[in-house]
Amino acid sequence: MTLTVELAEEQIAALRAKALVEGLSLEDWLRKLADQEVQPRCKPYKSSRGILAKYGPAPSAEEIDENRREMFRGFGEEL
Repeated sequence: MTLTVELAEEQIAALRAKALVEGLSLEDWLRKLADQEVQPRCKPYKSSRGILAKYGPAPSAEEIDENRREMFRGFGEEL
């Protein structure tokens, strides 16, 4: 398969310079880059369950409603 990508001259020059640092032609450097296995940046979680477990149980609907009432008690009375 052949892929054609249009790049600005400055981009080509920058990529060619990176290839020369490794002693490769631009084509060989791009082939080497394409052959590299992509490594994840961080270790993924095994499961999404339990990620937030360290923070304890979630508040109940009643607790949320009570907090909302407390937060907005007196809201707009000073206007």
